[in-house]
Amino acid sequence: MIYMRIILASTSILLTMTPALSSAQDSALSAEFGWVSLLPPLIAIGLALLIRQVIPALFAGIWIGAWALTEFSARGLLTSLMATADTFILEAIAKPDHAAVMLFTLLVGGMVGVISKNGGMLGIVDRIIGFAGTVRRAMVSTVAMGLAIFFDDYANTLVVGNTMRPISDRLHISREKLAYLVDSTAAPVATIALVTTWVGYEVGLIRDAVAGIPGLELNAYMVFLNSIAYSFYPLLALTMVFAVVGFARDFGPMHAAETRARRNGQVAPPTTASAKTADDMAEVQPDDGIARSARNAVLPILVMVFGVVAGMFITGEGDTLRAVVGSADPYKSLIWGSLLGSLLAIALSVGHGVLSLSTSVAAWFSGARAMLYAILILVLAWALSGVTDMLGTADYLVSLIGDRLHPGLLPTLVFIVAAATAFSTGSSWGTMGILLPLMVPLAWALMTASGMNGVEHMPILYATVAAVMGGAVWGDHCSPISDTTILSSMASQCDHIEHVRTQLPYALSAGMIAILAGALPAGFGVAWWICLPVGVLAVIGLVRGLGRKVQRT
Repeated sequence: MIYMRIILASTSILLTMTPALSSAQDSALSAEFGWVSLLPPLIAIGLALLIRQVIPALFAGIWIGAWALTEFSARGLLTSLMATADTFILEAIAKPDHAAVMLFTLLVGGMVGVISKNGGMLGIVDRIIGFAGTVRRAMVSTVAMGLAIFFDDYANTLVVGNTMRPISDRLHISREKLAYLVDSTAAPVATIALVTTWVGYEVGLIRDAVAGIPGLELNAYMVFLNSIAYSFYPLLALTMVFAVVGFARDFGPMHAAETRARRNGQVAPPTTASAKTADDMAEVQPDDGIARSARNAVLPILVMVFGVVAGMFITGEGDTLRAVVGSADPYKSLIWGSLLGSLLAIALSVGHGVLSLSTSVAAWFSGARAMLYAILILVLAWALSGVTDMLGTADYLVSLIGDRLHPGLLPTLVFIVAAATAFSTGSSWGTMGILLPLMVPLAWALMTASGMNGVEHMPILYATVAAVMGGAVWGDHCSPISDTTILSSMASQCDHIEHVRTQLPYALSAGMIAILAGALPAGFGVAWWICLPVGVLAVIGLVRGLGRKVQRT
């Protein structure tokens, strides 16, 4: 089975890749490097799945990409090795948006360290365990929290994963299952909810794309709203989560992971990376005699969540909620919220006499240190994206679509291209940033050339927009170099490759159903209210028929 997944992953990579500018210079780069630009992510992802070690695999991909930029010269073999660190990794760290994500991750990790040490996290566990006393209820609670924290995927994964992990561990739910539930209720929700950090970015891209089409006047937010009905993968991915939890059935490697956890109590996969993270968090377990007060954890988490929301209103501008969120700075908001959460966690610990100031600070550093492994993976993934950006692969592969296609095929092809791009770059936002400005005008041009630019054919345009966003999330779920996937692994303290390996069959299944029951028929005029129920029934039938219940003995 693992070889089949490697073949599927490699096939997806051969379709498309990474961020590039749609300028004449990038087009020249695409023509110059051609298929060679596929090597860095192909090597990185394939090697990661083979050796189950993502850091050396990512480093190898960056090195190969840097070497390709020197046209594989003998001297370039050494200079590209140096450039891997002094250029690509350094630039990945120095980019303000990337630095903001790293700082946010460290601040959240530090906050988790403090609220674990002061007994607050165990207090939450004691409260939730009253309801979530069974495996199914614990999973339902995890999904409910994932849906509740809908406004940002980063905040979602880190809060839900860290909060529910002690509960899932106590009930012998595998870390792989927890990571899947966290990952699959983060980006799918953030990309289609009405007011999120994602939606502001998406609407901005749609607005710019529509503005570049002569004679076409559409409200960008209305285009987004109409596209939600055609966002088949996010909706079917959520359906998959509900079906897996509702039927208590699993298939593929996830069933083996759940069986291991139930029978042996071994919730984490037996890997070095998981053990190291667990050792880091073991340092912040509360001492004997410390009261388990949920307040010491709930208040910092709520302050962080509301701090992020308040930051969006402070940094945003406009007269409407949509305008404010669309113009907000999500990175500043995340930093502000997590900083306030960390400070309050320390203040409560010291103020209530639970911990001394020195112990609180030490716990903060222990929690932050537990995040360093995932941050290193994030930095290397960003560096790989930088290499592929210089290789100009996206324009090269997008050009293969051509302008002589039937418009009805466009949503399906765009969905596949977006998925492969996100899979190869690990960035949903980068994928949307590349493809929405390209695919919206292409869809309109194909519709006009075929005489299908009337109101009755607008679903093709909406489906194309949805295909970019849904395909980006699909590729993100399947990719071992995706930032959200990495954060989900980290927050759940699950080995990253094991998370990808166990989630992949679910994501691939939902993606294929999204194509066959959604994007393809919708492109040829089948109404979304027919496609979506068919897709939902197909997902439910798949889980019901293919899934198996986990037996404890």
